[in-house]
Order: sequence, then structure tokens, then C-alpha cells
Amino acid sequence: MMKGLKKWGLFSLLAAMMVFLSGCGEEFISALKPAGEVAREQYNLLMLAITIMTIVVVVVTVIYLIAFFKFRRSKVGEDVIPKQVEGSHKLEIIWTVIPIILLLILAVPTVMTTYKLGDVAAMDEVDEDGNPVALTVDVTAKLYWWEFSYPKYDIVTAQELVVPTGEKVYFNLKAADVKHSFWVPAIGGKMDTNVDNLNKFYLVFDKESEDLKDGVFYGKCAELCGPSHALMDFKVKSVSPENFDKWVAAMQATEGQTADPESTDLGEATFAQSCIGCHAVSAVGAPVSLQQNPGPNLTTFGDRNRTAGFMDHTEEALQQWIKDPEKYKPGNLMTGKYQVTDEEIEALASYIMGLSVEEK
Repeated sequence: MMKGLKKWGLFSLLAAMMVFLSGCGEEFISALKPAGEVAREQYNLLMLAITIMTIVVVVVTVIYLIAFFKFRRSKVGEDVIPKQVEGSHKLEIIWTVIPIILLLILAVPTVMTTYKLGDVAAMDEVDEDGNPVALTVDVTAKLYWWEFSYPKYDIVTAQELVVPTGEKVYFNLKAADVKHSFWVPAIGGKMDTNVDNLNKFYLVFDKESEDLKDGVFYGKCAELCGPSHALMDFKVKSVSPENFDKWVAAMQATEGQTADPESTDLGEATFAQSCIGCHAVSAVGAPVSLQQNPGPNLTTFGDRNRTAGFMDHTEEALQQWIKDPEKYKPGNLMTGKYQVTDEEIEALASYIMGLSVEEK
């Protein structure tokens, strides 16, 4: 009876896992639905490896079953000993050569693809005026958020990466505190971000993210980095080259933008008195990684997909985050040292949600 219950328990567990794993097929986050050149190359290698392993498993299983049924005692008798093949040079050559061939089939395309995807020489190309030709994004991973700086345009943003489709986007990856890892499953990766050295690679975004479920591709930190590692998400908005140019122009137009402590808007005044020391509302200037008391750039907060990377993008969720960020993302570095009233928090959330560069 208990054995039967255990079997049904295992069946129930597997059924539940199937339900949960079905969510892994979402186009905005699934590595099995590649949406870029790098992701396709990696997917093809994955399929090649799975095919080889499947062939090996099937062949070994077939040989095992043949031996199992052909030489079972009920068929050949108790005293029959099958022909022994120990020391057969022919068999030893076969089961040595075949694995070597399979390894070569897997190794050659793997090495070729690795060198191809590691070619970032175009990052250093400049035009006749000395300006960079390729689009490069400097990514800095922090506890527990992401900063994206575009040196070519002298703009910076956080938590939501905006990129054009149809071209290689190069990345300089580094960490400000501990090791993290940059990964956009549907587009390719992953690549570690280290404190002591710079990693480089590129991605290509084939399609605009607008038609996806949430309008963005999901990015993750793929390296255990602390108590809120699972909440260290970012989003990627891929747009047409024309719309990307418009976004860049809108970001550059925020130069000099700041919050006025004398403003009649309670939210803006509160921000200027309590938040401006860590958070910028202009996208133009040095990345916060080069400043003191850095916090995420909030210039495009109203355009984001999530609050704090994972909470609903609503004023209510933002108010909860401002009141107690440690409750929602343990170990984050937002100190909350400034004391503000509930009325000021409501006004502050309304002001921050209004920070936007995109046309509504």
C-alpha cells in the first residue's frame, strides 16, 4: 500500500513540475526560443550535444536490451556461457574510435563558435573623426541592480537596457562589489561580471520586444551574489534603429535636468531634499559608478517595466519600496536614512513615476 502511495506521490510531483516548467517556454525569457544570432548559435550547439548524447544512450540501451533478452537463463539455460569478447582488438578499436569521432563532431563547432562569439575587435573601430563606430554599452552590476552606460552618446540609465535591432551591440561587463553574471536567456550569454577584470562580448537582437508578453526581454543575474540574487532582474527593450535614435535624442535632451527643492510640487521638493544625493534625474553625465553615494539613475523610471526590477510598476508598489526596501530586497544598499511622512512618500512616488522620456 505504502509503495503504491509513493509511486503516486512521485507521479504527482512530476505532474506539478511539468506545470511549472511549462512557463520556461515563454519567448521573452526562454533560451529554447532564440531571438538573436548569439542565442541561435548557442541553441544549435545545445541541440548538437543533445543529439549526440541521445544517439549514445539509444545505442547503449539497444545493446543492453539485446543482451538482456537474448541471453536470459530462461531461454539459453542455466549452464550456457555466452562467447567472451574480453581482449578483442576489434571491439576495443571500435569503442575507442567512435567516442573520439563523436567528441570531434562536438568539439570542432564548439571551438569555432566560441572564437566567433568572442570576436569583439569591432569595439575599437572608429570613423574618420575618431568617433566609435559600434554601439557599446558599459554594464555595471551592483547589489542588486544594473547600470547601463552608453559612452558613444554620453548617456546612462538603469534596470532597463534599450538597444536597436539588427546590429551587434557590444558590452563591457564589470561588477562594483561582488561577482555577478549578465544573462539575457532569449538573446544569449551568459557572461560573468567581475570586480577585478573587464569581460567583453556582443549580442544581436533580431526582433522588437514590443509584441512580447511584457514588451521586454527578461535579463537575469546568473551568479549567486547574495540574499537577493533571485531578485536581481533587468529588462531589455529592443526597438527599431529609428526608434533607438529617437530614444537617444530624448535621453540627451534631459541634460541638466534636476529636482528643485523650492518646487511647489511636494514630490519634486521631497526628492530634491531626500533623494537627489544618490539618484539622478538626468540621463547625461558620468555613470553613477564613478560618483559617490551612487544609486540607480531614475530619468526613465516612468518608462520601466518593473519597480526595483521585480515589483509591479505602480505607485502603490513604489510607495511600499520607499518605505522599506530591505523588506522587499534584503541586502540592498538603499539605506532609507531620510525620514519622510506618508504624504511625502505618496507625492514622491507620483513624481518618480512621472519621470519619462518616451512618448505616451
